[in-house]
Amino acid sequence: MARAFVALGGNLGDMHATLRQALVALAALPQTRLLAHSRFYRTPPWGMLEQPPFLNAAAALDTALTPHELLDALLGIERAAGRVREGERWGPRTLDLDLLHIDGVRLHDDRLTLPHPRIAGRAFVLLPLAELAPDLDLPGQGQVDELLGALDTSGCVPEP
Repeated sequence: MARAFVALGGNLGDMHATLRQALVALAALPQTRLLAHSRFYRTPPWGMLEQPPFLNAAAALDTALTPHELLDALLGIERAAGRVREGERWGPRTLDLDLLHIDGVRLHDDRLTLPHPRIAGRAFVLLPLAELAPDLDLPGQGQVDELLGALDTSGCVPEP
């Protein structure tokens, strides 16, 4: 079993319900155990700014799935939530699940890069991830709490 971290987010539909359903789906993955998840955060749009705010969270898993098996499972959960991977990158979406990191795995191929190459500049990823693993060292990027300390998180608001 390896520790894996997944970012969850979206900005279309009932996002609270969608993120809760995604967490249930993560917990139901074979050879995988959902260990914890962060609070939900309302965050400003990123990339394409003319869209609704996002709801974001992070989850910690223990899994025996390979990185590509886990990626395929995440894509399946997205599809089940109505995600269509067409159109503008960073545009509105029902659900986005990003595989952020798997302990002991460094990977770069045409389908997957681990750790995720853009974690360090994204408060909407680091803020929930810091709830779960503030001391996590992301190879080539730094420690989660230190990376978060360098970012403006003022637009990221925890949901009640």
